[in-house]
Amino acid sequence: MDHRPEGCIFESIANQRLISTYEGLAEAMEKGIILEAKAVLCTSSHDLIVDLPCAKGIIPREEGAIGVKEGNTRDIALISRVNKIVCFKVKELALGNDDELIAVLSRKDAQLQCIDKYISKLSPGDIIEARVTHLEQFGSFVDIGCGVPSLIPIDVMSVSRISHPSDRFTAGQLIKAVVTKNENGRIFLSHKELLGTWEENARQFRTGETVPGIVRSIEDYGVFVELAPNLAGLAEPKEGIKAGQSVSVYIKAIIPDKMKIKLIIVDVCGESSEPLPIKYFIDDDKICLWQYSTASSGKNIKTVF
Repeated sequence: MDHRPEGCIFESIANQRLISTYEGLAEAMEKGIILEAKAVLCTSSHDLIVDLPCAKGIIPREEGAIGVKEGNTRDIALISRVNKIVCFKVKELALGNDDELIAVLSRKDAQLQCIDKYISKLSPGDIIEARVTHLEQFGSFVDIGCGVPSLIPIDVMSVSRISHPSDRFTAGQLIKAVVTKNENGRIFLSHKELLGTWEENARQFRTGETVPGIVRSIEDYGVFVELAPNLAGLAEPKEGIKAGQSVSVYIKAIIPDKMKIKLIIVDVCGESSEPLPIKYFIDDDKICLWQYSTASSGKNIKTVF
């Protein structure tokens, strides 16, 4: 599918064939095919220069993204694409000075096609690909197709609470997300529902094991340690522990009825930690109900799509 996040089709055989020759670019222009290549320069007038094997590719400023012409999208959206893969449709092929082939391209047209044929049809519960573009304190901006942006708020990235999106994601990472709402073309996303229920996560661990974890918060009554993005346990208080540290913990007890895991901190393994690997528990492209809590806990933590 050519409506994936930018960078997903660049190395494909079809894309490489079409960007490599005049005939390929002409075919893509005639058929309206979305292509990808690397932006290597943003000029002083904010045109993007794209590296094509057979031509000089130019994305004029107003063709760089939806909303640039109207002033709704800032030029930083163009500047930030330098040295990254961008999508585009071919608008025009012409000979320039010294018979150099000039390809006039439009990233905006690719985005408009993506919205029309893909994004506008998304509905709650749809599970989609997304690429993390940049991180802010309040959430992670992601590309949900052809550079069209959306946001995953920090409070729905996982059940385990984090202090900053960089605790969960890294820029450029390809992830999954679930649509919670499609309102007037604006897509709202969540992530935690794809990371498993309490029981699914707890099933990966056994009482008596010593496992790695990340300190997420420190309270008077104990230390919360993340074992997986959707699972945290409570460790007994220990001096000198700080949030963000990588630790090893002994699993003292797993209690499904109370949705609790009792831990003992064995050792501090580092002052900082990398985000834990993401494991998705859903292989389908649609989810209707996510019931995080166990049946015996008496709690009712769920999301209905």
